[in-house]
Order: sequence, then C-alpha cells, then structure tokens
Amino acid sequence: MIYLILSITFSTLILVVFKWFERFNINTFQAIVSNYFVAFTVGFLLYGSEWQSQSLVETEWIPFALIIGFLFITLFLMMGKSAQINGIGTTSVAVKMSLAIPVVAAIFLYNESVYLFKIMGIAGALISVYLITKDKEKSKNSSIDTKKATPILLVILFLGSGILDTLLNYAEKNVMTLITPALFSAVGFGIAAIFGSLFLVYKLISGKEKLSLKSLFAGIVLGIPNYFSIFFLIMAIRQPMEDSITYAINNVGIVVCSFLVGVLFFKEKVTPLKLFGGILALVAILLLSV
Repeated sequence: MIYLILSITFSTLILVVFKWFERFNINTFQAIVSNYFVAFTVGFLLYGSEWQSQSLVETEWIPFALIIGFLFITLFLMMGKSAQINGIGTTSVAVKMSLAIPVVAAIFLYNESVYLFKIMGIAGALISVYLITKDKEKSKNSSIDTKKATPILLVILFLGSGILDTLLNYAEKNVMTLITPALFSAVGFGIAAIFGSLFLVYKLISGKEKLSLKSLFAGIVLGIPNYFSIFFLIMAIRQPMEDSITYAINNVGIVVCSFLVGVLFFKEKVTPLKLFGGILALVAILLLSV
C-alpha cells in the first residue's frame, strides 16, 4: 500500500506544479519536454547500477518502452488541444474516466476476482471521478465555443490514457525481467524526451515557439515528481493487491487529493456536486479495500 500512496502523492504534486506554472507564466509544452529529460536523468542517476547489458540482447521490453514513451508526449499534446477546444473540465473527465480500461483489462487478462464490494467500489470510483472533475474550473470553460467542440479528441484521450495504463501493467508482468521498473520508467521518459524535442525543434524553426529558458528550468521541478509517480505506480502493481483495485484506488485517490489541495491551497470553490463526489470516492476506496 505504501507504493500506492507514494504514487498518488507524487501524481498530485504534478498537478500542484502545473498550478504554479499558470501563476508564473511558464510555457507548459517546453517545461514538459524538459521534464522528460529530467525524469530520464533522475532514473539513471539513482538506479543506473541496476542496468544489465543483457537487456540490449533480450529486447522484448523495447517496443513497450517506445510505445509508452510516445504515448506520454502525444497524450499530453492532445490534452492541451482538447482543453482549448472542449474545455478543461470535459477533458479531465475523459482522461480520469479512462481508469475503466485498465480495471476491466486486469479482470479479463489476469482472471482477477469479481465480487459485489469490488463492483460497487469500482462503480463508485467512476461516478466520484465524474462528479469531482465535471465542473472543474467551470468558469474558465464558459468561453469555450461548443460548436467547435471535437468529441473525437475526447475519445482518443479516453482510449489512449486507458491503453497507456494497461500497457504499463502488461509490461510489468511480462517484459520487465532483465530491466527493473526504475530503469524501464527512465527509458520511457527518455523516449518521450526525444519525441518531444523533435516537435519542439519543428515549432522553433517554424516560428511557432520562442525558446524560454525559464520554462526549460521549470521542467526540473516537474520532472522529479513525474518520474516517481510512474515508478511507484509500477511498484504498486507488483504488490499482492489485485491490479484492478490498484488502478481504481490510484485514480480516485489522485482526484480526491487534487480536489483537497485545490480547496485548501488554491481556494477552489467547493460545490455540492464535488463534495458528494469526494465522499463517494472515500466510500469507494473503503469498499475496494475490504
């Protein structure tokens, strides 16, 4: 359970960092690209001694690292685009509700148990995530032109986020034999850094971006919690708790903690809907923990 708590903590910290980015006018895209380099470096600095040269001979893990790294950067870009077109709240719902995919996949792929409390807990988790994120930053979304909304982006984000979590789970169970979770996470971030850098160079050459040193340095603050959020999630999957429960608690835990941090430190408004969602989330976690 400690790995799960740490994953939730670092994932919540990422959202806090993004809030600070807004206050200090940080170029989020450039900070994200920089953050991937930082996460890669942190992984190898701390766990480089775990590297085995045999990993380059038995390479079944490499395709998974490539796909996961690619999803890291592309899903981020799509989230940014969707937030502009569909609104932040709607985009958040699509991403967070994707927890249904790894939960269902774990049940069917690994023959995990299905019982009443588990069904009730997962259903409660999904409903609570929807309630808490539905009205998120609603005032900011008032300027969104619904006629220009692009539902296909929401569908891609839902599927992409769910597939990413499912691939992480599958990779941990099937290909992380000669490479440790710490180094697999680092390599995934390194691949994301390469893809992100190529896109950043294109935007700089085409004049769509101007390099911001402040934003690149901001990536350091983001990269450290980002690395550990994935590393501890993989470690949590390795624990005896069923994966479907792990993913449900992880996602709803992040939503609840983000909600509490927003209320306590960023003075976000508490609506009856969000409050009910928060209470339901806690009930869901209790049911899943039984």
